[in-house]
Amino acid sequence: MIIDVDRARAVAGRFPGGDRWAHVRGVAWRAAELAATVPEDDRELLVCAAWLHDVGYAEPVRDSGFHPLDGARFLERGGWPRRLVGLVAHHSGASLVSGVLGLEDELARYPREDGPVADALTHADQTTGPTGRRVSVPDRLAEVLRRHGPGSPNALAHPVRAPRLLAVADRVERRLARLAAAGRRDPDHW
Repeated sequence: MIIDVDRARAVAGRFPGGDRWAHVRGVAWRAAELAATVPEDDRELLVCAAWLHDVGYAEPVRDSGFHPLDGARFLERGGWPRRLVGLVAHHSGASLVSGVLGLEDELARYPREDGPVADALTHADQTTGPTGRRVSVPDRLAEVLRRHGPGSPNALAHPVRAPRLLAVADRVERRLARLAAAGRRDPDHW
């Protein structure tokens, strides 16, 4: 299967859910803004992954209860490209939370990518609040902790996950600054 942003948006739209849908739309919009930070050939992949990153929250898709893993399984069954499936599986520090849940071996079945595309996807997710509005990474981390609670897997992974997410933010912001210094803009076609 080829990377198809319209198809990804349509699949994500089959599972709308109030704030979740607003968040997904906001992440896709933010990913399009960040697309200039990744190689041109990877821009559609980034935006597809953004549309699909939270599909594992949908009730018909939910299996383990860990949305990155459930989303990856769903996309794998649907024949989506393995690289996209891996981006969804590992977005936003999922590997650290999977360790707390005892699901690290299951998540490790999917390729984990480190680089500009994974960074841009995570940054888009971590700078978009639950209602789709832009937020800072520290504010987003605090919101996740409030929403999930102090004993949640997110809270237990937080001491290791938060510094990694802040490092991702720093890398993406440096890429954006280099583009701005070079006079380059985000692509208009998104």
